[in-house]
Amino acid sequence: MVGMSGGVDSSVAALILKNEGHHVEGMFMKNWEEDDTEEYCGAEKDLEDTQKVCEHLGIPLRTVNFSSEFWNNVFKEFIESYKLGYTPNPDVICNEKIKFHAFLNFALSEKAEYIATGHYAKIKKQQNEFHLFRSEDKKKDQTYFLHSLAQDQLKNVMFPLASLQKSNVRKIAKDFSLPVHDKKDSTGICFIGERKFKDFLMKYIDCTPGKIKDMNNNHLGNHDGLPFYTVGQRSGLGIGGVKNSNDGAWYVVDKNQKTNELIIAQGQNHKSLFHKKIKTKKIHWIHDKNKSTKLSAKIRYLQDDQECIILNTDDQSSVVEFTSPQRAVAPGQYIVFYDKQECLGGAVISETLST
Repeated sequence: MVGMSGGVDSSVAALILKNEGHHVEGMFMKNWEEDDTEEYCGAEKDLEDTQKVCEHLGIPLRTVNFSSEFWNNVFKEFIESYKLGYTPNPDVICNEKIKFHAFLNFALSEKAEYIATGHYAKIKKQQNEFHLFRSEDKKKDQTYFLHSLAQDQLKNVMFPLASLQKSNVRKIAKDFSLPVHDKKDSTGICFIGERKFKDFLMKYIDCTPGKIKDMNNNHLGNHDGLPFYTVGQRSGLGIGGVKNSNDGAWYVVDKNQKTNELIIAQGQNHKSLFHKKIKTKKIHWIHDKNKSTKLSAKIRYLQDDQECIILNTDDQSSVVEFTSPQRAVAPGQYIVFYDKQECLGGAVISETLST
């Protein structure tokens, strides 16, 4: 059963599996009801595209509504994280709780042997354990968003695009005349769509304006609410020329939840933007074989791997030290660990410990 979104990646995944001789069925998941319109989410158009693809491939299509599961297991956590001053990543939670849990369980209950998606990642079985590796297309690799998957999920998952470059996926779609071969890739979070992020958050969070201060506690302006800002942010601060300072840009370096103050500093390389040590919530390892403490990691999706050491860990938290200071570490985001091409797992960043 292939999770199909109406996009080119999942459509080619279904095509590849059918051409390999598998019995394939498509599954379209609707995960958002709140204000689903063509402008914001457009599930109706995506379903229409999925139906065209399945008809073209000659495979049956089912639809399932996981909106309730998404609201309770993904969206509520997303909103609560913002209320606490974090910058969450709903894609990771959605993969863990919806695509590879709710969808997987549904598929297995319908007698499917595997689910498949259009993710760019590889799964390898080694000594009765399942390992997650980067895809062949390193620019499209999505292991960062899949790091929280567990053994009982990976054993029933297939990623047909693991060894393909995105350009080849497009070519396959065109060669087989798939109706979506030239459809643009979706970006961002579906339920937010094209509207301003601030407008969306204000529907769900009661934001209180407060002061913007520099590192010397000088009051430079006012913010609209801490959830609208993240560490490293430059735009939207509304800070013009400041007396006794140069013309350099200002950046968010911290958020003081207790005083409702946004702390900023001047210069994209200000020392307050850099940290070598971070604290995380409990680390999730994909398999039990990993005992190494010297690894590489990334604290955001498109970042290059950074050398690090796990100094200590227990059931609740861990401390990670990087070889080089990391810029704009945002609590609430994920640190994901790698051993060369293998994704080992990850954790939520809870706070920074040293400048």
